[in-house]
Order: sequence, then C-alpha cells, then structure tokens
Amino acid sequence: MARAAEREFIAPSAISRRIADIEAIVGLPLIQRHQRGITVTPVGETVRRYAERILGTIESLGAELSQFHEGARGSVRIAANLSAIVQFLPEDLAAFGRVFSAVDVELDEQHSNEVLQRVAERAVDVGICNAVEGIEAFTMVPYRRDRLAVILPAGHPLAARTGEIPFSACVGETLVGLQGNSALTQMLRQQASAAGESLRIKIRVSSLDALCRMAHAGLGIAIAPEQVGQLYVGKLDVVVRPLTDEWAHRQLWLVFPSREQLSATASAVVNFLAQGQSPQSH
Repeated sequence: MARAAEREFIAPSAISRRIADIEAIVGLPLIQRHQRGITVTPVGETVRRYAERILGTIESLGAELSQFHEGARGSVRIAANLSAIVQFLPEDLAAFGRVFSAVDVELDEQHSNEVLQRVAERAVDVGICNAVEGIEAFTMVPYRRDRLAVILPAGHPLAARTGEIPFSACVGETLVGLQGNSALTQMLRQQASAAGESLRIKIRVSSLDALCRMAHAGLGIAIAPEQVGQLYVGKLDVVVRPLTDEWAHRQLWLVFPSREQLSATASAVVNFLAQGQSPQSH
C-alpha cells in the first residue's frame, strides 16, 4: 500500500480510506491484513478485475471522443456557390478526405445569397460564398481568392487584344449570363450601372461550364472566373482575357454563425479549408 501511495502521489491513509469505502459499498472485505502485510480476498480480486475493465472502457471512450473533438469522424453539411465548387472544392475536399477519412461531406450548390440563407436557417453547418449583402452578420474566414476574366469566341474583335481587358470594353457587348440572382450577375450589373450602362444578357444558363460553351458557339461573351475559363482553352474555340478592374479580384469566404456553435467535425473542415488563416468575426 505504501508503494501504491507513492506511485499515485497520495497518502497511504487515503488508499486505506478508499478501500474501506469500496468495502462498505460491496459489503464484503477486499483485503485481509496480516502482521507482515495484506492479501487480496477473492472478492477483492473480482472487484480488481472489473475495475480494470471499467478503466479500459473509459480510456477507449476518451480515445473515441477525442476523434470527434479533432473532427476525425462524423458528417458535415456545406452549402457553396458555383465558383467555389467548380474551382477549388473538389481538390480541397479530396485532400480533406485523405486526412479525415471517416468524415462524410454533404455538399449543396447554391448562389451566394442562398448560401447565407441556408447558414442562417441552420440547414447547413458551413457556407462558402462571395461577399454579398448580409454576410457581415456571420463569422467570416477567408477561403480562396479568384479573378474574373472575359471568355471570348476566338474570332471576336476583343480576342485580338493581348493581356488584360477592362470591363468597360465589354459592357456594350452581348453577354451570356447565369440564371437567378447570382453574386457574379449582381456584381456585373452594379459595375455596368456605375459606368452608366446596362448589361445586355441575351442568354442565361445554369452553370459556368455552359457559359463557356455559349461563348464558344458565338452566342455572346461571358464573364467568369479566370481559372474556369482556362479549363476550356484548347478544348473549345475560346480565349480568356483577365479583367484589369480591381473589383475583378474576389474573395471567397467560409461563413457560419459562430465558432462556439460549430460541431467538432465542422470546425475541422473550416480549419482545413482555411489553410491556417485567422477568422474575422463581424
């Protein structure tokens, strides 16, 4: 008992008291005291055996719970806009899955406004979108940056230019646009209005892929993330020219109500996708 007390950094009397407490609960002696020491009774051996099992179960429980705390297992629901899904998320989620193989991700494609709405309704754990009205009500963590470019049919007069092109050169052209109230469409409309012009959108489509294909067919020019356009250079008869305008450099954000309300799994996803960047709370 003296050696046990030394190992556990407690007084020998404390060990005697704890044994006595267990004996009072069991109603039978756990040890027998002799002049030269003690022996453990059959009852004591039985209690010891079950105590070791209990301690082992507690240790296993702690190890499994730590996996949840570290975001190593569970599920997470993400709503993301088209730009994030097409440009970055496939590779980023694949990398996340290699590290956290027991996490299931449910991905919901929405326009940026709808992303915020789904986060506000708690229909998803995390949203990924561009900065749109109302985003300041959420905790915002930088995700990725992209740059807008004009996608032109190879025979278009603007395609003869090399390097960057200002948006002002595109405003008077017939455009192919996205359906619905996408953040991209809102931004282009605002910038055209600031220049005293209005957008001439002839065809509206549901995907960035379709935007590039419409431009390839000569149905209009398209404004899309440069990285998306580059996917089709050499595959479609289009050229990609980055926009010179400062607003064409965009920030994608991870958004959620608060850090405290994130599950361990959702927090692991946010930390992984944020790539170590610091959150900005608003």
